[in-house]
Amino acid sequence: MKAVLDDGKSIFLQIAEAVEDDILAGAIAEEELIPSTNQFARHYAINPATAAKGVNLLVDEGIVYKKRGIGMSVKAGAKALILAKRRRAFYQNYVASLVWEAAKLGIEKSELIKMIEKGDSND
Repeated sequence: MKAVLDDGKSIFLQIAEAVEDDILAGAIAEEELIPSTNQFARHYAINPATAAKGVNLLVDEGIVYKKRGIGMSVKAGAKALILAKRRRAFYQNYVASLVWEAAKLGIEKSELIKMIEKGDSND
């Protein structure tokens, strides 16, 4: 779990992303409990309601679920859901804008692929 919060992003989103990161890394397995909202609140020195908002976001996305009287657990299949969500976001945030900018600059698809493979700016 990330120990430092970024001022540029909502805290509850960072809580949700930290749990997702731990799931992707295998630090929290499917069907395993995630930290409680009170644990998040203590760890990050935030209001428990803010932590709950981050956890509830994960519930809404089908990544975690409540085990009555026990806490929140990672759903089976959560890792695949997170990967799919993050791949969509990666495409939207990086690939689409990269392709758009390359087209504006007259960079052909084959040239763009070569640039990516080489890590070369072709100056």
